[in-house]
Amino acid sequence: MTSPLRILLLEDNSHDAELILELLEADHIVCEITRAQTRAEFVAGLHDGRIDLILADYKLPSFDGLTALRLALDARADLPFIFVSGSLGEEIAIEALKIGATDYVVKSRLSRLVPSVRRALREAHGRTERKKAEAAFSRSEMYLAEAQRLSRTGSFGWDPASGKIYWSSETFRIFECEPTVEPTIELVLERTQTDDRMRLRQIIERASIERSGFTAEHRLLMADGSVKYVRAVANPSSGEDPESFVFVGAIMDVTERKRAEQERERLRQLEADLAHISRVSMMGELAIALAHEIKQPISAASTNAQTCSRWLRRDPPDLPQAMEAAAAMVEDVRRTAGIIDRVSSLYRRGTPERESVDLNEIVREMTVLLVEKAKRNAVSIGADLDPELPATTADRVQLQQVLMNLMLNGVEAMQETGGRLTVASKTTADGQLLISVSDTGIGLSPDETERIFDAFFTTKPQGTGMGLCISRRIVDSHGGHLWASLNPERGTTFQFTLPVEATSSSFVAAERARDRR
Repeated sequence: MTSPLRILLLEDNSHDAELILELLEADHIVCEITRAQTRAEFVAGLHDGRIDLILADYKLPSFDGLTALRLALDARADLPFIFVSGSLGEEIAIEALKIGATDYVVKSRLSRLVPSVRRALREAHGRTERKKAEAAFSRSEMYLAEAQRLSRTGSFGWDPASGKIYWSSETFRIFECEPTVEPTIELVLERTQTDDRMRLRQIIERASIERSGFTAEHRLLMADGSVKYVRAVANPSSGEDPESFVFVGAIMDVTERKRAEQERERLRQLEADLAHISRVSMMGELAIALAHEIKQPISAASTNAQTCSRWLRRDPPDLPQAMEAAAAMVEDVRRTAGIIDRVSSLYRRGTPERESVDLNEIVREMTVLLVEKAKRNAVSIGADLDPELPATTADRVQLQQVLMNLMLNGVEAMQETGGRLTVASKTTADGQLLISVSDTGIGLSPDETERIFDAFFTTKPQGTGMGLCISRRIVDSHGGHLWASLNPERGTTFQFTLPVEATSSSFVAAERARDRR
């Protein structure tokens, strides 16, 4: 149902008021009229926010139309104001229109009233809609400017033909230029750090010639000597003339992101250095065991070399026996080379390399390296390995480091009492690989089962507190989890899981999770 048209009518003649109402209703304009005859009644009517239209006589006994118009303009400038009078001369009508009246209708020609009212309402509606649109546009611009400020993203337009460039307020802030400065390509290049200038110029010139979009990352050298990293993205946009085109784009201040990336890279390098130091430290502790292990095949090779020499000195030389001794010597040297390779891989510093890895094989390798140290501490090493254990995609050296650290910790936990170290592997119910390292040593207190993974926390007098922290980070980066638990009787069990075939996406997710921590 359409709301009635609410009219404030300034009219002292009741007959004329009824005639006006009849004319409007005859033309199907449903209306409600509030009639005023005095200044006080008219002012009270203006305070009614529901009024849509004012119709006013020009001359009343105690009031006049021009004064009413001025009061209406002060109180409700948006309301249409139409004079309906029998005594309104042409000069007064023109003056009223100049002051702000919408229209005037002479009472002798009231047939013009309805068209005048409809036109006035249309114009008022149009003004209202324009104001709404202008307010919405202003609000949108304000939101955009604030969003650009918060995200440090400015916008720009560039017409290669004329060289004209438009910058938003945020773009001026990014370049630290006053809004009165006219932006140009040369200004952009002048603000660009010298090492990036030529490359940026080539990108801009190629985009202008090929009329293709472009992306450019470069540095800005500010007046105070500071450096900003920015990323500009733009696409060509043609107007009505297909021969002309402009670039419309955005420029982002990515300085904080770049510095965060540099800091993450610095921390990753620091972590890699700590991991390398940790590996070297562990190998220092195993020096005696390694010397013993290498000495055995070298001694055997020497013995076989002497044996080969004796068979060759016989008359005639016994070639089959000499060849057998030589083959044994080659095998001894190969064993020595294998031991050296395993050890050197732990010393090696480099970027992680993902490959298919057999965890059982790594357990056996670490057992060989640790067996002599374990014997000296009256510790036996046992293995319960699943022969059907699937391979995983991982960095071999990093997993060697994790197992070496866990097994070495277990041996050291029993160096006063002796005991047994058990390493086991299996596949869990949800399809992950599980490795456990269990000792029968002194164990941990309940609150230490999580604290031992904190950096620099250690239960050993000479410990660095970094081994288990690094081990957990390595396992996390492979998409797994490392934790410790107390054994029912004595000792501690360390366990870690790994996905069977970790994908690159899981590595990325794990790296991001690490960065968030």
